[in-house]
Amino acid sequence: MLQQKAEDFAKELDSNSEFKSSNGWLENFKKRHNIFFRELCGESTSVDASSCEKRLSELPSLLRDYKADDVFNADETGLFFQCLPNKTAAFKGEERHGGKQGKIRVTVLLAANQSGKEKLPPLIIG
Repeated sequence: MLQQKAEDFAKELDSNSEFKSSNGWLENFKKRHNIFFRELCGESTSVDASSCEKRLSELPSLLRDYKADDVFNADETGLFFQCLPNKTAAFKGEERHGGKQGKIRVTVLLAANQSGKEKLPPLIIG
């Protein structure tokens, strides 16, 4: 968004401008003005991927007798619909003032088959 806005300003200031805001331009702009992105809050731990390896290695033999259209995967996720972003642009050395993230959420169950041809409507639990 910042790159697009910079290009819009360049066109507004000079209609013949061929200014292009590349990723390099953005990185240099952030360095010049001491802007970086930082976490406001987050989770301290998550599932260890190595603990899932054994089960994942067994999946192909379990699924070999089924068509991709008949194998579904479903997972639930929290939708924090009143939540603020967890990152923001800030100047280096600027003190961070953040509170706790909002906890108001609904649980959404998403499901689709292995081939991707059939996606079930989301099931929402409020």
